[in-house]
Amino acid sequence: MELTLLWTIAQRELREALRNKWLWFYAVAFAGLALALSQAGLASAGYAGLGGFGRTAASLINALLLFVPLMGLSVGAGAVAGDRERGTLLYLLAQPVSRTEVFFGKALGAGMALVAALGLGFGLAGLGLASGGDGNAVAYLMLAGFTLLLALVSLGLGLIVSTLTRKGSTAAGAALVLWLGLVFFGDLGLVGATLTWRPTSDVLFMLLVANPLQVFKLASIYSLRATLDTLGAVGQFAFFQFGTALPLVLLALLAGWIVATFGAAYALFNRKGDQ
Repeated sequence: MELTLLWTIAQRELREALRNKWLWFYAVAFAGLALALSQAGLASAGYAGLGGFGRTAASLINALLLFVPLMGLSVGAGAVAGDRERGTLLYLLAQPVSRTEVFFGKALGAGMALVAALGLGFGLAGLGLASGGDGNAVAYLMLAGFTLLLALVSLGLGLIVSTLTRKGSTAAGAALVLWLGLVFFGDLGLVGATLTWRPTSDVLFMLLVANPLQVFKLASIYSLRATLDTLGAVGQFAFFQFGTALPLVLLALLAGWIVATFGAAYALFNRKGDQ
C-alpha cells in the first residue's frame, strides 16, 4: 500500500465530505445547542450569561448522543455509495491503485472531515463555556475524546451501509434507520429486556455494551466524576467489577467497535463487485 496514493485519495474524499452541508449544519447546531443549554442552566439558577461546563454536562451528553452518530453515519454512508452511483468508483478502481488504498484513503478523508466538524462544534462551545469561568477543562477534553471515538464508530457503521448499497439515497435512508435504531430503540430495547426477562447484572452489562452509544454514555458520565447514583444500576455494577479501570475498559470497548466496524466495511468493500 503506497502512502502517497492513499493520501491523494484521502484529500479528495476530504474535499467531498467538506462539501456536505449537513455535516456543517450538525456541527454548528451542536455548538449552538451547547451554548443554549449553558445559558438556560444559569438562567434557572437566577444568573445571567454563560454557565460553566458542569452545569450542562448531562444535557450536553444527550445532545452528543443525537448529533454525533448522525454525523458519522451520514458521512460514512455517502463515501462509497455516492461514488458507485456516479460511476466514479469504477473509474477509480480502473486506475493503478489497490482496493485497500481506495478504501482506507476514503476512510481517512471522511475521518478528517469528521474531526474538523467536531473541532468546530467543540471549539465554539468550549469558548463560550469557558467565558463563564466555571468550566472543567479536563472533563471537557475527556468528553471530546470519547466523542471522537463515538464518531469513528458511527463512521465505520456508515461505511458498512455504504458498501452494501449502490445508490447514495438508499445508503442515506439506511443510515437514518440505523441511527433511529441505535439512539431510540437501543434505550427502549434495554428497558424492555430488563422488564421482560429481568436479567442478571452481568447479562444487562453485556446488553449495554452491545450498543456503542450506551458505552459512550457510560464513559462520558464517569469522566465527569459522577457519583455512583448517577451511573445507574448497570454503571454501578461495572464500577464494582472494574473499579478505577472502568474508563480503560470502556475505552477498549469503543476501540474494539472501531476496529470491528472498519474491518467489516473493508471486508465487504474488498469483494470483487466493482470491477
